[in-house]
Amino acid sequence: MLSSIFYKSIFKDFAFLFLRVFTGALLIHHGFEKLNDINNFADAFVRPLHLPFPVTLSYLAAASEIGGSWLLIIGLATRLGATAILGTMSVAIYHAIVTSGFNIYLLELLALYFASAFSIVLLGPGMFSADYLIKEIFKSKPDIAISLYRQQSSKSSTPFSNIQQPVSNKRKKSFDFPFSSFLSS
Repeated sequence: MLSSIFYKSIFKDFAFLFLRVFTGALLIHHGFEKLNDINNFADAFVRPLHLPFPVTLSYLAAASEIGGSWLLIIGLATRLGATAILGTMSVAIYHAIVTSGFNIYLLELLALYFASAFSIVLLGPGMFSADYLIKEIFKSKPDIAISLYRQQSSKSSTPFSNIQQPVSNKRKKSFDFPFSSFLSS
């Protein structure tokens, strides 16, 4: 009885929801702080690493934190957003180690964001996400993805290309919805 209460999947999905929303909500302001004074951020954090185009990379870091945070909060293309955050946190951890050594006070917040993003990349967004809804829509109606593909490819030069061919019942799963494994588990 107790094992069925503690191991229901809804608790796991709520945990993914909380992890996504709190990681995104707490990280998003770091991206906006970078945008407040982008040149100062470039001078303080990017130029000491001797990376090319420091201002451009600073904008990229801010965009990955803001955009990635929104993607985590909404649960849309969640693994893509978490991957963007993971890349930014990797560079930030490298910067902290190069400039200050293994200073736990500088590394702890970066490591927590890194671990959260890494967990989301590996485990997916959970059931309470836009990715899950998209996956369920295309799973219940797989012909939607194929008909959307055919509508886009029907603009070819052949005169009978807009006539829809019957869809075979034996389709490979990878053709139902591209990148479904990337969007959610």
